[in-house]
Amino acid sequence: IELIRGLPLIILLFMSSVVFPLFLPEGVTINKILRAQVAIILFTAAYVAEVVRGGLQAIPRGQYEAADSIGLNYFLTMRLVILPQALKIVIPPSVQQLISAFKDTSLVVIIALFDLLRTTQTVLSDPKWMGFSAEAYIFVAILYFLGCFSMSNYSRRLERELSTEQH
Repeated sequence: IELIRGLPLIILLFMSSVVFPLFLPEGVTINKILRAQVAIILFTAAYVAEVVRGGLQAIPRGQYEAADSIGLNYFLTMRLVILPQALKIVIPPSVQQLISAFKDTSLVVIIALFDLLRTTQTVLSDPKWMGFSAEAYIFVAILYFLGCFSMSNYSRRLERELSTEQH
């Protein structure tokens, strides 16, 4: 986790695109899109793992002791007592990380893969679409905003549903 978190996503994408194929046996190829997906997934998973670790550390020691006092083993303690509380704590940072990953997908253009923004630039190079660049970029911005806004709203709704506070 520390190794992945210590590298910028651009480096991981570059390594998946250029360096990784050098280590494959001759005649074996893996799709460039799949390699980029694996790099983004590893990067995001490392950050989400740290978020969950932080949530687990936020649970007071008394919760572990309470589960132990009623005779729960380690797995039942985690499943029934600790994880439900920890996962509720980590909803906001997890969603923030997923929103960041959603926006970071535009970095695949560095390894010559097309993303939404690059596709828009390609369309704008067509003479029929000249003069519509403002509209095209506003449309792309709206799509990114709607994606991020919907994830954020879902997060807030989930937090409200899981809230144990009395109002």
